[in-house]
Amino acid sequence: MKTTLTGLTAAAVLMSTAAFAQTELKLVEVITSPERTETLQGMVDEFEAANEGVTVEIVSLPWGQAFEKFATMVAGGDEPDLVEMPDRWLALYAGAGKLANLEDRIAGWEHGSTLTQKTLDMGRYAGGTAYTIPYGFYLRAMFYNKKLLAEAGVDGPPATMEEFMEASRMVSELEGKYGYCLRGGPGGLNGWIMMAAVMNGTNEFFTEDGQSRLNEPGSVEGIQFLIDMYQNGYAPRDSVSWGFNEIVAGFYSGTCAFLDQDPDALIAVAERMAPEDFAVAPMPVGPSGQAFPTIGYAGWSVFESSENKDAAWDLAAFLSSPENNKIWAQRVGVIPIHEGADQDPYFQTEQFSGWFDTLNGEAYVPTIMPTYLEQFGFFADSIALESSQEALLGDRSAQDVADEWAAFLTDEYAKWQAAQ
Repeated sequence: MKTTLTGLTAAAVLMSTAAFAQTELKLVEVITSPERTETLQGMVDEFEAANEGVTVEIVSLPWGQAFEKFATMVAGGDEPDLVEMPDRWLALYAGAGKLANLEDRIAGWEHGSTLTQKTLDMGRYAGGTAYTIPYGFYLRAMFYNKKLLAEAGVDGPPATMEEFMEASRMVSELEGKYGYCLRGGPGGLNGWIMMAAVMNGTNEFFTEDGQSRLNEPGSVEGIQFLIDMYQNGYAPRDSVSWGFNEIVAGFYSGTCAFLDQDPDALIAVAERMAPEDFAVAPMPVGPSGQAFPTIGYAGWSVFESSENKDAAWDLAAFLSSPENNKIWAQRVGVIPIHEGADQDPYFQTEQFSGWFDTLNGEAYVPTIMPTYLEQFGFFADSIALESSQEALLGDRSAQDVADEWAAFLTDEYAKWQAAQ
């Protein structure tokens, strides 16, 4: 799959001065879609053209099975040179000694000084060392369908959780329509965590004595909120298994009025909906007057086992240059990593207002998942997925699920503390 990127300067194309004779790199992509792969392939083509003798193989894993498939690859000795590293996997692979330390490489990089502080902090989130260079940030906000809300008699986006439930009920009374595009399938943990935090009035995951707060009464109330949304019929019945593609399609098709998602969903939505028919607002606040939208990231990590670490880093640096990162941010839907990038006209639109209102509003406190826990990726992609689906289907109570989650995370936190 080939593509030609416009706007690349000669300096960006030729930023890597080293030539690697007959060097073969393997890059594993895990947050995969046709558009992302096409964009990535186009940048890789530019990198290969600027580095004679270097070839890059892109291995694309489907996101729904990426955690298991990548773990199987690594366990079998099929380790890549460079991997697209989600935040929730970082501690697991860094803790196992699988990832190369990038501190010196970032410090010596010509564009290292323009990385935002948040980019540097998140790159060091696993143990205080940069084992990844983030390529952008995912921050939750609420998409809403203006036409559906007007048809249901709802006056604007919900500002509170109570209004969110009521607006969803009103929209769901329309024939074949629902209030909320619930993500009950892979990748749905963020929704559960946000609801638990907003109803509990805090996004702190642990108490001072190391106990998880996910089974506190407020957190259980937030988990029950999503269960009620589904069981009351305010979300489509098959949304119990919906992942990213399904919830986004549910929104742009007009099936659901509300969708909480990151900027990456805007690409597909904007292609299929007129700009006057939808907008993005901050997440509704809870009883405390605050909301706690999750903020996440992914980045590029070099594997310690790579025999071509220099070339692998050069590829990561090429993909992360200011020009390429701006293109990547616009194509895949993330908040860019270099200072001043948010002043680009592309990000100064009404469609981005919900995310920037969230970043700038005192009522909105971004929540960073505890991805420093080595087993958090397993928790998110396996334990939480199965148990939350059981709760939606009425097979388990909110309290039961909350107790299971809290016990697991409390144990993982104790292991993490002991290792410090």
